[in-house]
Amino acid sequence: MTSSQIVLLLFIGYLVFTLDKKQNYVPVPVVLVVTGIILSFIPYFSSIHVTSQMIYHIFLPPMLFSSAYRFSSDHFRENAGIITFLATIGIMATVAILGSVIYAISGPFISMSFVGALVIASILTPTDPVSVVSILEQSGNSKKISSVVEGESLINDGTSIVIFTFIAGMLIENESFTVMSFLQDFLIVSIGGTLIGVAFGWLMSKAVHITHNREYQVMLSIVLAYGVFNFAEQVGVSGVLATVFAGIMLSFEYGRTIKENDLKDKLDGFWNIAELSVLALLFLLIGIESSNYLAFNAWGFAFMIFAASLFIRFIIIAGTTQIFPAWRKKISWRESTLLSWAGLKGSMSVFLILQLQSRSSGDNDMIISLSFAAVLISLVVQSLGITPLSKKLTK
Repeated sequence: MTSSQIVLLLFIGYLVFTLDKKQNYVPVPVVLVVTGIILSFIPYFSSIHVTSQMIYHIFLPPMLFSSAYRFSSDHFRENAGIITFLATIGIMATVAILGSVIYAISGPFISMSFVGALVIASILTPTDPVSVVSILEQSGNSKKISSVVEGESLINDGTSIVIFTFIAGMLIENESFTVMSFLQDFLIVSIGGTLIGVAFGWLMSKAVHITHNREYQVMLSIVLAYGVFNFAEQVGVSGVLATVFAGIMLSFEYGRTIKENDLKDKLDGFWNIAELSVLALLFLLIGIESSNYLAFNAWGFAFMIFAASLFIRFIIIAGTTQIFPAWRKKISWRESTLLSWAGLKGSMSVFLILQLQSRSSGDNDMIISLSFAAVLISLVVQSLGITPLSKKLTK
């Protein structure tokens, strides 16, 4: 991707965000993805190739850090139980149930193995925190709902990678699967990433006092976002969770004192711009790349997969809130419905698709196309529906 292509894509993103400011409730991710699909038919942009490493190492760290840093540590503590449950046990249950449903209904459409169905399910489990938060904020919804959705989204990005890696290994390399080895690796990768993130976030909150220059302190936050991600990946734990908890820890430390308000203003100003720029580029690139996989004849099956994922997510959330009395009082069935609908798919799902593509030799093209189609359906349908649904359920 050339510098001129990047500049043009950023300018297109600017135009879309300007439209959003002029017209309330424009679903920005949808407009960006559709625009990207249209651009893919223009020779100048059709040469752009999006890789999983580009998304993972360039786009995800600033997106995750920005969302986590601005995520209130108080709201995280208040909802830590349900956030952790949904992002761990909930996501495992979703993969198992959704994978079984996909396998059961695949017969009339395509020939698919059970492991292949589980791979699609694992791709569709992570939700997109940036898309979710921006849409919920536009919808004027309660802070409780947006906090649960954002917190779950941030953490399940990390846990979903671990689950996907295991299942994709079974599909592509015929690796064996044992519950104990999976749980052991899951705990090591997840807890290790969390501890590294907390440690680096705490160190950052202290290191900023070495210099009183606010611009240099903002530079240090960039080093933290990318540095903790890459360090965690190098030592074999979750870079996603490390970045998320570094941001949350930084938010917690600064929230304890009013002396850092000026620094917070500087950080907010920079990361707001960085997030919008990354968001524009990422969703435009998703649209450009997805056009390579959408010319297939199983769109009906893809829509059924999307519908099943939405229904199963509602069952998991509603069931969870009913099992535990404390959560039953906090989250009604209306809020469970809204939480389910707000779990749209985005950047992490696309990364997993491209990761599968890079590890496959062409044998899994249908799985890749179905996953891309389901992600796009989720982005369009759920983004367009979140505003009217929110208004109806929160009357």
